[in-house]
Amino acid sequence: MQITELRTEMAEWDAFVRSAAEGTPFHLTAWKRAVEESFGHRPHYLMARRGGGLEGVLPLFEVPGWLGGRRLVSVPYGVYGGICAATQDARLALLEAAEGLARRRRADYVELRNLQEQGLPLHTKELYVTFAREISTDDEKNFEAIPRKQRRMVRQGIKHGLRADIGRDTLDPFYEIYAHSLRNLGSPVFPRALLRAILTAFGEACQILTVRHEGRMVSGVLTLFYEDRVLPYYGGALREAFPYAVNDFMYWELMRYAAKQGYRIFDFGRSRAGTGPYDFKRHWGFEPRPLPYQYLLVRARSVPDVNPSNPRLRWAIKGWQRMPLGLTKWLGPRLTRYLP
Repeated sequence: MQITELRTEMAEWDAFVRSAAEGTPFHLTAWKRAVEESFGHRPHYLMARRGGGLEGVLPLFEVPGWLGGRRLVSVPYGVYGGICAATQDARLALLEAAEGLARRRRADYVELRNLQEQGLPLHTKELYVTFAREISTDDEKNFEAIPRKQRRMVRQGIKHGLRADIGRDTLDPFYEIYAHSLRNLGSPVFPRALLRAILTAFGEACQILTVRHEGRMVSGVLTLFYEDRVLPYYGGALREAFPYAVNDFMYWELMRYAAKQGYRIFDFGRSRAGTGPYDFKRHWGFEPRPLPYQYLLVRARSVPDVNPSNPRLRWAIKGWQRMPLGLTKWLGPRLTRYLP
């Protein structure tokens, strides 16, 4: 098995990921461009070949640590990643190559954001789950698949006169709502440049659905479209719009749009068990599927635990929620370079 690192041409890589039975369900070439442009993180795209044929790929990015050091992450700022391979030999060869790269780059660890179990001898953390299911071409069937209580919430949004639009020219007002929503959650906001780079890199495969109440934008979700799958990725809503059931209305309108465009998998994305987003997706009738994130420890002695579930971070989350919105918009993009 020969391991090489991709330098320029991505066509063969993209074709392999599309044809593989497992892998990352979004366009990795576009994600690579967006992350490089926004953060300058150095990418390493490893490829496993046998006899000239491609058997596996592994995208990795070098992400700096707060106090020095670095990590290799597959893939940062995304919820899915890890090794995409046709054979176990290719998986093991790519893992060995990743360890060698981590040692050469003096990285603390390698993080693989697997969509499914890889059968690799690594530390596994099942902190996150994902939610995805098939949708129909028929709006009525999709509506009936939503539990009764959430159907009532969608109707409430309609009753309050909410209106949805989808396009690519609302980034700036959407970003203001997104930043407002993350501040309320106690999370640093990504830089506007990342969302702009995603829009540019993905082209028409990235759209922003926005919701207005009496002409004013009150929520939105930046969404990726790939193959037969729709992935609402970054979303937010103003707290004052919660009484209008704005989130239920927003995701219903996105589902309707996706179904009309021919997409058949609605991927609600990643959540942590016991959180509001987790409960919201369960109430929509989606069942959780564990995401087996795995870690290859190189210089680090333990699996990293930088997430809102860590009790040590509760004071930071509460403090962030109390900050002025303008300060979080200035500080958040500077912090997220180190929070992939």
